[in-house]
Amino acid sequence: MQYREFTGDKLNVSLLGLGCMRFPVLENDNSKIDVDKATLMVRHAFENGINYFDTAYPYHGGESEAFLGNALEGILRGDYHLATKSPVWLMEHHDDFMKYLDEQLVNLKTNYIDFYLFHALNSDSFKKIKSLEFEKFVNQAKKEGKIKHIGFSFHDELPVFKEIVDYYPWEFCQIQLNYMDTDYQAGIAGLEYARNKEIDVVVMEPLKGGKLASSPDDVLQVWNKAKTTRTPVQWALNWLHSLPGISVVLSGMSTMNQLDENIRISSYENSMSLEDMSIVNEAADIYRSRIKVDCTGCKYCIPCPQNVEIPDIFELYNNAHVYGTMEDSMRSYSNLVKKESDSSRCVECGLCEEKCPQNLTIIQYLKDARGDLYS
Repeated sequence: MQYREFTGDKLNVSLLGLGCMRFPVLENDNSKIDVDKATLMVRHAFENGINYFDTAYPYHGGESEAFLGNALEGILRGDYHLATKSPVWLMEHHDDFMKYLDEQLVNLKTNYIDFYLFHALNSDSFKKIKSLEFEKFVNQAKKEGKIKHIGFSFHDELPVFKEIVDYYPWEFCQIQLNYMDTDYQAGIAGLEYARNKEIDVVVMEPLKGGKLASSPDDVLQVWNKAKTTRTPVQWALNWLHSLPGISVVLSGMSTMNQLDENIRISSYENSMSLEDMSIVNEAADIYRSRIKVDCTGCKYCIPCPQNVEIPDIFELYNNAHVYGTMEDSMRSYSNLVKKESDSSRCVECGLCEEKCPQNLTIIQYLKDARGDLYS
């Protein structure tokens, strides 16, 4: 396993971190972790050099933290690093920060969290934790030894990311990044911004939820042009490994085979050449050519008066055609139908099109999406 320095303490953390939100489950129920299989995966990960374990309060229906605490029991606490996240959406009063942290410490069977993050910060949730004086909580929790290092995970646009970074002396942050999401949310620009501020970066969704784990024939032909032979997973992970400023790449693995493949890839230096990087760009361009709606996910179009989940529908529509996930997209669209927030609710008022900075013909695209995703 490769290791990189992390935070001002220059801790050695494994380049591959185990994301604890996609363990194998029973009865297709995300809240029912297959404890036997998942425990074997956690122990196998540790035995093969992974020392960064990332969980959060809501993962696996709220069961991930307690499971991980049990799975790591018996391993010397100083031999691994725990990362978990403050459920900021549940905070109503300042004291709630400590209340939930104390609950998490019990669940994880530990006296301290190595890397504590404010979870999924966006413009609204950041305003919320500022109003609740999160800084005082951090100071108190550090003073009491309950957390060692403080950071945040992020889901919003680049200007918001910069605002959050500039507001507080964060030690690290966690962003979504892969070769298809270079301009999504914080993106490459956010990685560089954090690096210039000497804030270490943890990357999530390196395979875009598994969508980059396999490739269609035309993309495989692009990979085959390279001098170095790599699997689609290797291309995705090695691309990230080659970017300056990344300390940990989190992967949520559901099988032992996935875990072994990720360990193997992350155990050896395999930096990409400029030619390799060009090949990745070529593959990404093929995927992007299949995009049906050039929606940036800015969400200016919502809330819709009819509760139509416009950005979510467009994401499902694009994913179905770009990554071949038609069945998954149709299943998710059916859930929107049940929630009465699907395309059929559109009354063609045009308010969304007036607000769209991309000048998209949203009304027609909603019809197109329904035609493909619902039958």
